[in-house]
Amino acid sequence: MSAILDGLRRPIIAAPMGGGPSTPALAAAVSDAGGFGFLAGAYLSPQRLADDIAQARRLTDRPFGVNVFAPVRPPADAAAITAYAERLAPLARQWDVALGEPVGGDDAYAEKVDLLLADPVPVVSFAFGVPTAAVVDALHDRGSEVWVTVSHPAATAETEEVGADAVVVQGMEAGAHRGGADDADEYALLPLLRLVAAATRLPMVAAGGIADGPGLAAVLAAGASAAALGTAFLRCPEAGTSAVHRAAVAGSGDTRLTRAFTGRRARGVVNEFMRAHDGAAPAAYPHVHQVTAPLRAAGREAGDPSVLNLWAGQAHALSRELPAAEVVDQLTAEAAATIAALSHRLPAV
Repeated sequence: MSAILDGLRRPIIAAPMGGGPSTPALAAAVSDAGGFGFLAGAYLSPQRLADDIAQARRLTDRPFGVNVFAPVRPPADAAAITAYAERLAPLARQWDVALGEPVGGDDAYAEKVDLLLADPVPVVSFAFGVPTAAVVDALHDRGSEVWVTVSHPAATAETEEVGADAVVVQGMEAGAHRGGADDADEYALLPLLRLVAAATRLPMVAAGGIADGPGLAAVLAAGASAAALGTAFLRCPEAGTSAVHRAAVAGSGDTRLTRAFTGRRARGVVNEFMRAHDGAAPAAYPHVHQVTAPLRAAGREAGDPSVLNLWAGQAHALSRELPAAEVVDQLTAEAAATIAALSHRLPAV
């Protein structure tokens, strides 16, 4: 049901990571290693996304995909957003920056879909919202597969209805934003995989807390066709991860889901900003994201992790500072060894 997943030599996908870590070089390296690379369309202008697609094509002749944030419009409490900005104002003055305007928006969704119709890629994946059946049909007509992110078993029904080719099953262990339509879902990956498998015949891509070979083996045993790894690639030289973010991922700090940085729940390494403001942040994406953007940029430029969104999955301490192809090779070998060892431990049926 997914020619891309059926054709993988290595069941490893470079999960799209918006905001810089996902680069054409990373996507190309993973695809060339027998996995499947992704570009992150989030936060990019349509022109910048077009440039990234062109660069990825120059770097590899293997298939790769593009991820897009589909619009979701939860109610945004204007008073709560204003109150949160006022709460952050003293910190902004301390950093000598002006907070951003709390505007909404859909991240140029329609323009990015038009780009992907005009310049098709093998896979277009969607997070947050679910594309309409018309969008899915149009992408199919251009030869693209469509994958949709789910974080709750019930979400698979709508995914099937619009004609998706695969579901990206994201557990709560995953780093960065919750990818399903409801960011409050808290299903761990393994039970979520089994529940989704019981609800749909669509192939599954597992995402969340997978950072070594045994973890990869576990999700394959649970029914996934492949695993999407994000945090595991953050320390690769091909990734666009900032130095301060790399250091946090390499450490052993705890992670937590928070709305403090963007107004949508996302998992990152716990820091001072998260501790101070998590409980006050309203559910208002992308409004809060826009408010905090200048503050986060200042922290990144200064190399100060205290005000940064240090997105990372729960298993970030298992990440490796290696070229992406070596990560793919090592995890695949470890998974094969794990499965072989299990075959000796389980009695024959």
